[in-house]
Amino acid sequence: MQLSSTLAFLVDAAGETPGADRLLAEVGTRLVADGLPLAGGALTLAVPHPLIARRTWLWRAESGEVIEALGFVAGGFVAEGLAAVGAASPPGDAGRRWLAGLAAGLVHEDTVGSRPDRPSLGWIGPRPFTPGEADALRQAARFAAAPLAALTARATLTATLEAYLGRRSAARVLAGPLRRGIGETIQAALLCADLRGFTALSESNPPSAVISALDAWFDRIAGPVHAFGMAHLDEARRQQGLSPLPFGAALHLGEMLWGNIGAADRLDFTAIGPAVNLVSRLEGLCRTLDKAVLVSGTLAAETEVPLIPLGTHALRGIASPCAVFTVPEN
Repeated sequence: MQLSSTLAFLVDAAGETPGADRLLAEVGTRLVADGLPLAGGALTLAVPHPLIARRTWLWRAESGEVIEALGFVAGGFVAEGLAAVGAASPPGDAGRRWLAGLAAGLVHEDTVGSRPDRPSLGWIGPRPFTPGEADALRQAARFAAAPLAALTARATLTATLEAYLGRRSAARVLAGPLRRGIGETIQAALLCADLRGFTALSESNPPSAVISALDAWFDRIAGPVHAFGMAHLDEARRQQGLSPLPFGAALHLGEMLWGNIGAADRLDFTAIGPAVNLVSRLEGLCRTLDKAVLVSGTLAAETEVPLIPLGTHALRGIASPCAVFTVPEN
């Protein structure tokens, strides 16, 4: 059986395509070479991500350009000024709307596989597709099932690791061997933060309220990595009749070993080193100095943000005293 260029690619090489954008562009280009009158295409995949429900890639035949549209999870945290859009619409809807505005033909769309969150693959041409052309597009979608399954599995693994480790650490884990002793020394800005009075909070509130408070706190601390955001969170809690969340946060700049540590068969991807120890001890000084945010002299020397000097202090377990600064209260 003689396969078209498109089907041969889907059988032999598509499974190794590095990303959905390249897969869509390659399939679209080959369909055009096989005689299909395409103006553009769209590929939509469901994503296991805390914020993003679906990702849609949009390919324009004339330029070969691929752009991406995101559908956010309804009710998930979205940064100020953005909206969660597309999550409640049917899968592939963003692609259909974009294709419908691209050319005069009718959108042809196929869903791939049998899962409820299965991928969708859509195309449009300058005119309606003939029955034979529509059959060719349906056949391409069937042949795309295996490479799309492989692509979805890789995307699921990547998204899961990014959700738990962060984008850069996830990429490092995926690129490196699963062995301890694998790591690198990097220069990094370090943040160590601690929520005060957590025991009292957890003893006096139901678990659901504690989890809600922790989620809001992590949105302010881990989301923008911006300790000043806690003031906005405390004000929001006061308006809801809830108590503020006192905390301590320390910032430092230094070298750390970033990589795999643990037992031979149970690894943790983490950071260790003198700089990590120092920022942890510095955070412990927040309560003593009655300050929410402390900054080491090393980091203070590298920033143009106005800081208030608090003198030099000895830190437990750290050989040399540390110059300490804080941020203006306003």
